[in-house]
Amino acid sequence: VDVSIRMTEAFDYLFKFVIIGDTNAGKSCLLRYFLEKKFKKGTSHTIGVEFGSKVVTVAGRKVKLQIWDTAGQERFRSVTRSYYRGAAGCLLVYDITSRETYENLTSWLRDAKKLARPDITVVVVGNKCDCKNEREVTLLEASRFAQENDLLFMETSALTGECVDEVFLKCTSSIVSKIEGGLIDPESLLRQDQPKSQDDIKDARTCTC
Repeated sequence: VDVSIRMTEAFDYLFKFVIIGDTNAGKSCLLRYFLEKKFKKGTSHTIGVEFGSKVVTVAGRKVKLQIWDTAGQERFRSVTRSYYRGAAGCLLVYDITSRETYENLTSWLRDAKKLARPDITVVVVGNKCDCKNEREVTLLEASRFAQENDLLFMETSALTGECVDEVFLKCTSSIVSKIEGGLIDPESLLRQDQPKSQDDIKDARTCTC
């Protein structure tokens, strides 16, 4: 993406985001709600990757988010890892009603730190907070995990929309602050590696949340 394209599309910054985590954590549902403000039940798992984009305004800056939602199944892991390259933001998603999805966060975080930008901003996202009666992961322990790993943290509900916009904006705001503070060169965000073929982008198949 060159500067002329950026000016034509009327945004100040371009950020690549990845959404990672186990199957059934609700990653695709978060993306769908953020983009379309709706929740669709009874749909299948993401196969490969799903893509969406949106322009948001943070601190007076228009930011275009290019968001890659990756499949959580192990058999797609080698394919989806290629989408981490150049990512400035990451939503690390688990299901608060599934301890297994929480316990696997360390593995997903390791991939993100190894394969994305070294200055990537990561938000730990505890999804399905509308299911508090089925909670298996406490707010305190998840918050502590985020703190210990120098990550941001929020709980969301892709069903009700609670804090969905906020989690994307929180991640975006953190990156903008790094740019304004001279910690990130915004031009480097335009030189991100992207998949070479549209064949790599699968039809949207969302998870059941």
